[in-house]
Amino acid sequence: MRRFTVLPLTVLLSLLLAAPAMAHDNGEGLIGETDDKIITMFSLGVVLFFTFVVCLGSWLQGRLEKRKEARKAAELQQRIGW
Repeated sequence: MRRFTVLPLTVLLSLLLAAPAMAHDNGEGLIGETDDKIITMFSLGVVLFFTFVVCLGSWLQGRLEKRKEARKAAELQQRIGW
């Protein structure tokens, strides 16, 4: 039972101490100063990524459904004998 109370406290303490430890660059990121262009391109990348994932998932689900229906039709045809 003690583990369940110590773990959240450890995570909280780590998060509180991580912010000052990473603030030595005056708020600059890995690629330099963050401006509107960087934010816009990153946001566009996120939108395009999720659009691609949804399209790929839909295509894959359609292919798997066709395969399932073909397998069911083959089993039914074999059972009937036609």
